[in-house]
Amino acid sequence: MAAGRDRAGTARTDHYFHRSGNHYLGQVLGYVLNSVVTAALILSLALLISQVTEHKVTPPQLLRSAAALWVSNFLVFASWYWRLDAGGPHQRARTPGHNDGAFLFPQMTMHPEAKIAAGEHDWEPNFVDYLFLAFNTSTAFSPTDVPVLSRWAKILMMIQAMISLLVLALLAGRAVNIL
Repeated sequence: MAAGRDRAGTARTDHYFHRSGNHYLGQVLGYVLNSVVTAALILSLALLISQVTEHKVTPPQLLRSAAALWVSNFLVFASWYWRLDAGGPHQRARTPGHNDGAFLFPQMTMHPEAKIAAGEHDWEPNFVDYLFLAFNTSTAFSPTDVPVLSRWAKILMMIQAMISLLVLALLAGRAVNIL
């Protein structure tokens, strides 16, 4: 849940810097905050795994912790994808009609006439699109309807899927096994 609070704080900070016109400072601060939350997520996972191997966690505690880590995982990585894809939200907003980036969203493959008919002629991904991508990656351990085009995105998705696999297979599986 701490990731949710950090995410909201990051959004307020971004809004402040956006309104004041200092997009670069907001972008750098966003990267720093995302990095801190990502490091905390990975550290929390490592600490929980060590606690499990020492049999210091009860099954209900383990299930709650695994659920919190799993939700934090897709929230953190959704934020990374949103920040990094096509130069970030500010850069995407400056370019009408999103057609280039690290991810190939289905709207990007539509014929221009179909986009106009669907009211999607100036479509650009927003946070919900990246949240959906991150949720699917954490659930299916792969992207579902959004192909990954860039190497940095592939690496981040591998890290996200590995964290999710550890949380679900190792921690949640262990909790269910000892119940």
